[in-house]
Amino acid sequence: MTISPQTEQRLRQGFRYLNKFMLTLWRLGLGYWLNVCPKVFGRYLVITHTGRKSGLVHHTPVNYAMIGTDLYVTAGFGNASDWYRNLLADPFVEVWLKEGWYDAVAEDVSDVADRLYILRQVIIGSGFVAPLLGLDPYKQDDATFDELTRDYRIIRLRCTAARTGPGGPGELSYIWHLTSLVLLVALVPALFLRRRRK
Repeated sequence: MTISPQTEQRLRQGFRYLNKFMLTLWRLGLGYWLNVCPKVFGRYLVITHTGRKSGLVHHTPVNYAMIGTDLYVTAGFGNASDWYRNLLADPFVEVWLKEGWYDAVAEDVSDVADRLYILRQVIIGSGFVAPLLGLDPYKQDDATFDELTRDYRIIRLRCTAARTGPGGPGELSYIWHLTSLVLLVALVPALFLRRRRK
């Protein structure tokens, strides 16, 4: 299945909104829950990278596969993906996983011999997104899969050190504590008054 330029543009716009929503969930400390059913919803991590022109910090949620000790992600829109070009310009990134936060080094490995195997694993990790792009990593033969993904770029992420401190996943999780406190403060007087009326 070939995607028209108009459809590709709509998909890219949709992914921008979806990524903002997903990043908010990560910041609220819900990264674990985003990964609870990878076969359906996908397997996600967040890459923190630096803009090659602006120098600003960006966060990009992407699907991934872990093969051995390395993480692999793909730029499905190829060289047109800003985050991919940022990684080429500055490969020192941070990676948010459901089990932790790490410094990592990114490397384009699109031309490795086992490209199709790696790409299939990453696409399997994309859950419901694969069919939207006309991909079936389980059933499509190598020739078809290779043709449909010829512009995809594969990036290997090698974690180098664990991170801690402010600015990582869950940085807004205090909102859950604050919300619980506000609800508790609002409900306790109401419960007390109700008991007195009995």
